[in-house]
Amino acid sequence: MPKLFHLSCSPRADSESAAGARVFVERFVQAHQDWDIDAMNLWRDPLPDFEGYVLEAKYARIGGKPFTPSQRDAFSMVERIALRLSLADRVLISTPMWNFGIPYKLKQWIDVITQPGLTFRYDPAQGYLPLLKDRPTVVIIASGSDFVTGMNRGRIDMATPYLREALRFIGIGNVRFVPIGPTTGPADPIRVARETAHRRLTEIAASF
Repeated sequence: MPKLFHLSCSPRADSESAAGARVFVERFVQAHQDWDIDAMNLWRDPLPDFEGYVLEAKYARIGGKPFTPSQRDAFSMVERIALRLSLADRVLISTPMWNFGIPYKLKQWIDVITQPGLTFRYDPAQGYLPLLKDRPTVVIIASGSDFVTGMNRGRIDMATPYLREALRFIGIGNVRFVPIGPTTGPADPIRVARETAHRRLTEIAASF
């Protein structure tokens, strides 16, 4: 059964990014009734801390050394998390923008799955090479500022280029970003931004 992997990165169920994701998934399910939806909530699903045996396992892989039993157990959780992404035929990431970038939980997820021999490899002649196959991906980013029309009040969107590069590094380059913003301030611009994003998400989901 084909699978859509949805990575939910907001701690608030009523957030703008979560609302946009619900619009997308609802339309996607209508158009793809034989698909499985694998939803991962970064605030409920555990992520390993990148220290101790997990960190030791990373450097054991880099050095070509065998795992100890403790390292193997710790790294198996990393492998399971990365597998959820690698098995997906389509990917949806919904996230707020925090302090011009991404929430620390999303950064932790990226750090966990970006592992040598798992999602990338290093070749002395070619440099870093991705190990994941490309797949269509949609990233919803909700922000307090308006980064679409340029009314961003001097703020810089560092979330979009970071996520684009982090995903490209492991092999996912077919990515469409759907911004939702502003999410703060006067009601009318918020409503217009929300409705515009929801229309676009509905259109993308129908043929995604």
